[in-house]
Amino acid sequence: MRQIIELSTHRREDLVDITQQVEDAVKASGVKDGVVALYAQGATAALMIQENWDESVQTDVVQCLQKLIPKGVWLHDRQDGNGDAHIKSGLVGPSETIPLIDGKLGLSRWQNVFFCEFDGPRDRRAVICTIIADQVP
Repeated sequence: MRQIIELSTHRREDLVDITQQVEDAVKASGVKDGVVALYAQGATAALMIQENWDESVQTDVVQCLQKLIPKGVWLHDRQDGNGDAHIKSGLVGPSETIPLIDGKLGLSRWQNVFFCEFDGPRDRRAVICTIIADQVP
């Protein structure tokens, strides 16, 4: 089963929790055991599994990447000013794979799935959510 998760972002750089949307897609699929493959469309976006208990973790991730990969110093900035966003998305990566166990995401208590926006805000971003069963029900 495949479903597109659509979202909008509100800041230039942000981690947006999409765990509930992924869980909803799993529930709709009826698949109990298998894998969930997630892929962020867009050359300036990524996906990350990270802690959601304390929002400071997401803030720390964004601030760390800003310090490591500053805006305005890359060759691509001459075209459209987002060279840093391309580098950040490439390093974090566009995909995550999560085991599906008894109809639930195989995440630990503290893990959630985040869409990483590095060139926002955007009215429409998309994550392809593909659910693959271990065996056909």
